[in-house]
Amino acid sequence: MDNAWTHTTVLLNEAVEALFADAPAAAGTYVDATFGRGGHSRLILSRLAPDGRLIAFDKDAEAVAEATRITDARFSIRHQGFRDLGELPSGSVAGLLMDLGISSPQIDNPARGFSFRFDGPLDMRMDTTRGESVADWLATAEQQQIAEVIRDYGEERFAVPIAKAIVARRQERSPVSTTTELAELVAGAVKTREQGQNPATRTFQALRIFINAELEELQQALEASIDVLQPGGRLAVISFHSLEDRIVKQFIAKHSREVYDRRAPFAAPVAMKLRSVARIFPSDAEVAANPRSRSAVLRVAERTDTV
Repeated sequence: MDNAWTHTTVLLNEAVEALFADAPAAAGTYVDATFGRGGHSRLILSRLAPDGRLIAFDKDAEAVAEATRITDARFSIRHQGFRDLGELPSGSVAGLLMDLGISSPQIDNPARGFSFRFDGPLDMRMDTTRGESVADWLATAEQQQIAEVIRDYGEERFAVPIAKAIVARRQERSPVSTTTELAELVAGAVKTREQGQNPATRTFQALRIFINAELEELQQALEASIDVLQPGGRLAVISFHSLEDRIVKQFIAKHSREVYDRRAPFAAPVAMKLRSVARIFPSDAEVAANPRSRSAVLRVAERTDTV
């Protein structure tokens, strides 16, 4: 594995502190649902009691390879996405962390195809061992499908012209297959640009989210968290764009209130399942040191005693 691509963990101390709720040394089972390059996992392990346990998930084979360097007997890694959290026993988890950001090694490695800053194959799969790449999908997708993905997942107002350009290129020459080809097509289709932002930013984000089913997986993982967390267990989620944060915010809000059945006005309400604890942003110092942290939001909730 090439160590030239380093990763700086965002909201490292804040997320782990929120997870442990000031406990000096924690027993029980904790979950790092997105191992990445292990920054959060290593700090969690340093806070665990001798009989504690940390289970990590990641569907990126390179992340799993990095995890094998951790020799702590309290640690285990699963080559799975966090949509599979529901496989854990009900009420078994004392703390659950989800860092939804893409890691720097994924962005900075041209072979992964995540970034328009480097020329490489247009892949973008988190798990390169399965599924189709962005290039494969763009080679056959209908223009309307492409436009809907770019609009819905990238919030791109020029989604239709971009989709037209992609399909026209496919019909006239060959399907777009590299990051540079896609970035140039998008630049030609976007009529106005946001200051300081590459015109391809929203399109690349949209295609990455879509090809990895990121929002659907997030929703599944959040629902599973309700079941696997024990009473008093903490949920900490770091998101990096508005689509993710909106899902997390609405999920916590939904489960942080009692639900009354209007059809049975005298029936006892369904008790709330979560208690919202905090919303935390990176410090000015962290943003200055790591500009990729600037859009991060950490939301923390606690499982109520009623399970």
